[in-house]
Formats: sequence, C-alpha cells, structure tokens
Amino acid sequence: MAHTEMIKACTQALIDRVEELTALDAAIGDGDHGLNMKRGSLAIQAKLADFEEATLNQALAKMGTICMATVGGSSGPVFGTLLITLSKNLPESPKPEDWSRALEAGVEALKKLGKVDVGQKTLLDVLVPVQKELQKQGDDVVSRVRVCANESAEATANIPAIKGRASFLGDRALGKVDPGSRSMAILITTICDHL
Repeated sequence: MAHTEMIKACTQALIDRVEELTALDAAIGDGDHGLNMKRGSLAIQAKLADFEEATLNQALAKMGTICMATVGGSSGPVFGTLLITLSKNLPESPKPEDWSRALEAGVEALKKLGKVDVGQKTLLDVLVPVQKELQKQGDDVVSRVRVCANESAEATANIPAIKGRASFLGDRALGKVDPGSRSMAILITTICDHL
C-alpha cells in the first residue's frame, strides 16, 4: 500500500473515532483530545496531494509539522515530535527492526519533551511495548503488534495518572483509558490492518 493511502486510512480512523476519544478525554482531561486529533487529521488529509511525490521520510516530517501547527493541547507537540523523529531515523524502505529502532528514538524524544516515562499513563505505555514487540520480528509480527497496541492502551486504565490534567484526579483517574494511548493504538492497528 502506498504511504498516501496509509496516511488517509490512519487519519480517517482518528476522525471516525472522534466521539470515543472525546469521551475518554472528558473523563480524565479537558475533553478536547478527540476534536484536536480530528483537526490535525483533516489538516493532513487536505494536504494528501502533497504527499504523492514525497518519500516516506518526507511525508512523516510534513505530517509532524502539520500536527504541531494544527493540533491543540499537548497532542500537537507530542505527535509532531514523534513523526519528525521517525522521519529522521527510518531508512527509505523500513523493515520491522528499522521501525523498532526509529520508535526507540521517538520514545526518547518524547521522554525529553514531556519529562515523562513509561508507567505514567501516557502514549509511551503503548509505544514502548510495541517497540519491544517489533524487536522480536517473526512472521506473525504484524498480528502481535496489533494485539500489543490494543492491550497496552486498555492497560492504561490500571495506571495512576502522574502527568497532565489527569494527575489532578488522583485515584479517580484509575479505571479510565488514557486518550493519547488510545489514539496511538488506533493508528498502530490501522497500519497493521492495511499492511
């Protein structure tokens, strides 16, 4: 599948789940995550023609810039930084192990950006397990990554919130899935579904 088709599928998956993401964020945040992700997705879709001639790395960098410019809240810098870091660390035709190394670089960039770590109810709680799953390789890597992303996002319900607005809720944030983690799982499973 061409990367422009993958971009369209991923952005549409976020748009289609705006209500789910908004509800998750309303439970532990300020309720704007779904709308912010939709805004960024629509902005990327409006530029799809620009991605036709772009390499994968150029497309990732352009999407990162669009996210930073259009997605509100902390999600713009977070998703933008991740995409730009991936663009700098992937070879032109990446294999699973290349994605693993690039995700590792992305995780480190996000740790520095937000002064966060795994186990703090953020999208790192999805990215790090997925990155480790990619390291294992194997014929079933795509199906394992899909399951890992979804299970890891769901598991954030059992993690206390240490960062962001949810941290003010204390134990009341327990039982609630982190919206950024859910968005990341949606993106990863959409990619897996279209490979």
